[in-house]
Amino acid sequence: MLKQLSIYAENKKGTLQSITQILADAGINIWGSCTNDGAEYGINRMVVSEPEKAKEALEGAGYLCRVTSVIGVEVADEVGNLNRLLKALTESNININYIYLSFNRDSGLPVMVFQTEDPAEVEICIKNKGFSVV
Repeated sequence: MLKQLSIYAENKKGTLQSITQILADAGINIWGSCTNDGAEYGINRMVVSEPEKAKEALEGAGYLCRVTSVIGVEVADEVGNLNRLLKALTESNININYIYLSFNRDSGLPVMVFQTEDPAEVEICIKNKGFSVV
């Protein structure tokens, strides 16, 4: 199971660059990222090499952060594979709160990162359906 860092930040020019600078200075690699904006604040969700260290560095700079569990499922880069994953989740009555794309640097394959209410249970379900969880 992956750990994701959620950063709650003001929606203004330069904020994302400030966040990535803090992570770069701390020697933390960003493996996947999704940014959702709001009128005044947004949420930057990231899978990073060292989530707790990243949280500490960002909180030290005044950002509000949270580390949560997410699931990463490796899928072949072929037409219909995301649909196959989503169909398996739907058939298992699993709701996805959000999803974004990353990739496995070792295999070079896409990784769909998603959050559900019970990631540990969903991870078992996905594995039983033949998917590769990273």
